[in-house]
Amino acid sequence: MDQIDLQILELLKHNARISFSELGRKVNMTQPAVSERVKRLEEKGVITEYRTVLSTEKMGKGVTAFILIQASHCGRLTTFAKQSQEVVEIYQVSGQYNFLMKIETGSMKSLETFIYQCSEYGHTTTMTVLSMPLDQQE
Repeated sequence: MDQIDLQILELLKHNARISFSELGRKVNMTQPAVSERVKRLEEKGVITEYRTVLSTEKMGKGVTAFILIQASHCGRLTTFAKQSQEVVEIYQVSGQYNFLMKIETGSMKSLETFIYQCSEYGHTTTMTVLSMPLDQQE
């Protein structure tokens, strides 16, 4: 992977819908050359997928929180998380807690309800997001 590949990846990270023509203009290459590079990056597994980034606020999910859980029943917690509409991501982590969940919900009341549901699986600590000073998707 060279500097041009890194430039292409950075541009795609911010706008996966950019045309190959526009991408070529930005990295000083022809459209076919850029298309071939992107195809090669996909084949190598560097680019694994393209995603749509949604506005959580416009979807009625303006509250984001991270919940640390010291789970005693890992399998049950994972099943619960996979079935929950609020859970965006779940990680198994090291340390005092063994799971970290990112959730998006519509209100503080629904967050409270969700935390209560999580308490069935172990001890929880919740951190509510106030702002996001760095968003890599922008």
